[in-house]
Amino acid sequence: QVQLVESGGGLVQAGGSLRLSCAASVRTYNNYAMGWFRQAPGKERAFVAALTWSAGTTYYADSVKGRFTISRDNAKNMLYLQMKSLNPEDTAVYYCAVATYWMSTSLHLISTYAYWGQGTQVTVSS
Repeated sequence: QVQLVESGGGLVQAGGSLRLSCAASVRTYNNYAMGWFRQAPGKERAFVAALTWSAGTTYYADSVKGRFTISRDNAKNMLYLQMKSLNPEDTAVYYCAVATYWMSTSLHLISTYAYWGQGTQVTVSS
């Protein structure tokens, strides 16, 4: 059973930064991929970024490229999302997720991920 716990959300002004963390309780990550998704009020959950655990290859949604950085700490079993130049359109609940079977072309799909955290709220004020 994989458990994911996000933290680091909060209220920030436009132009500011936040770093989200995701603590994962799973023993073997080498074949896994992890991702961040977000869901704004009244909208569907959407892909933000993904990372393949063994190779560290990263993928980003166009809307966050150049502003967000996904990273991992293997020793601590942690996934991070560093967010910069935030704007009100980034306001959402952010979720981390684990994919145990995946293809690089499917990492943007919700259905690829088997385990999800409870989410952390990010609010960007204008």
